[in-house]
Amino acid sequence: MNYKLFFHYLSYLQYPLLAGCAYFLFQSVSGEFDLNTYLMNMNNMLVLMGIAISFSTLQDSKKASLKFEQKIWKKPKAGKLFLIFLILFTLLVLVIGFGAYFYSGNENIKEISFGTIVFGIGLISFTKTAIEIFENHREDRKAWVMIYREYKIIRYIN
Repeated sequence: MNYKLFFHYLSYLQYPLLAGCAYFLFQSVSGEFDLNTYLMNMNNMLVLMGIAISFSTLQDSKKASLKFEQKIWKKPKAGKLFLIFLILFTLLVLVIGFGAYFYSGNENIKEISFGTIVFGIGLISFTKTAIEIFENHREDRKAWVMIYREYKIIRYIN
């Protein structure tokens, strides 16, 4: 059994979860505004979004699928800036989520903070995958990998 292929197919579960996110987002903005219903829908959306992001990280990180992605990941400076932004954003989401969960007395805020925490956990897995993609697609790394591979081949022959 090819485990990479299994996890790649498992990653397609992100799409029904994203459809669920769209459903809860649509529910929160349609109809008459009720704060409790809005917060419940946003919490459900954040939970599904965090799980969907986690499933999306099961894809093969050796492939960049979009030309836009390749432009970012091939340039070391752009890749590092994106990773710094992603790490800071993840930390901000987690700090807000945990802060609201532990320091809020309001039950509605505690509910949406749980969704924020799950979303932050999804961002952690996304950050790990982004780091792997960056390491696999950097142009300045490819030259060192080629030199290393040639050295290993020469050493193996000798």
